[in-house]
Amino acid sequence: MRERSRVLFVTDLAYPAQGRRYGDEDVFLTSRLRGEFDLALCHPRDAVALMDGFEAVVVRNSGPVLHYREEFDAFRRAARARGTLVHNPLTGRGDMAGKGYLLELTAAGYPVIPTVGRPADVALLPHSERYVVKPRAGADSIGLSVVDRAELAAAAEPAEGAGTAGRETGGAGPGEVLVQPLVDFRYEVSFYFVDGVFQYALYAPDPSRRWELTPYPATAADLAFAQRFVDWNTLAYGIQRVDACRTVRGELLLVELEDLNPYLSLDVAPPERREAFVAALATSIRGLLRAGRETA
Repeated sequence: MRERSRVLFVTDLAYPAQGRRYGDEDVFLTSRLRGEFDLALCHPRDAVALMDGFEAVVVRNSGPVLHYREEFDAFRRAARARGTLVHNPLTGRGDMAGKGYLLELTAAGYPVIPTVGRPADVALLPHSERYVVKPRAGADSIGLSVVDRAELAAAAEPAEGAGTAGRETGGAGPGEVLVQPLVDFRYEVSFYFVDGVFQYALYAPDPSRRWELTPYPATAADLAFAQRFVDWNTLAYGIQRVDACRTVRGELLLVELEDLNPYLSLDVAPPERREAFVAALATSIRGLLRAGRETA
């Protein structure tokens, strides 16, 4: 009988994600992956203590890292020091490294919501009546605020007392925020990839209901748009979600490149695409394990 590989699956089953059921998705995924691997689930705060007993660590719906920053940094250090196989790899250039990549992509001329790193640079952005200010290390809209031009400077100052409405974790200091024009868009759409290969796309027809998703019939131009960011990220393997918005002018602009623990909305993916995704993920993990054995 073939020996099965031991995989540690990092997830926060109890994280109260608005409009999403993290726990349900990871219960489904692990129920299917158990046909391939010996799996154990753990909270992200426990990963360092447990990971030596496994051949690989899969990071899934573990919640915003800012809620356990010290533990996550310790996990990264330990994984690198011990040569732990991690899925996704810890070399992501997207949200895994913070949202500073939006500045890099803007400067390089990629189709992304224009972004600057200081309110003082707002003149470099297309004119807008209102702006989005968010922390470079933010996630799940935590700390995000929408302000007019007169409020921009105050939005980047440390909060005192209750702070500005909408800032769930207080203000961010100068150099710690990103500023974008508030884009008028028709809908948001997400493209899901495993090992750089497109799997499915979902969109929210109603902009006010971000997580009420339905299958999206991606065109060749849509896929070329999304693939461009996946290729830019240069991950050798793993899951990526490219979030974009369709503007009222019809163009797609990148909103975020999720490469750490992107929620997959598998419950609303077409059944055949859901099955194909699970198979692709299992293949990706097997490939990681095989590569690890070859280099051991």
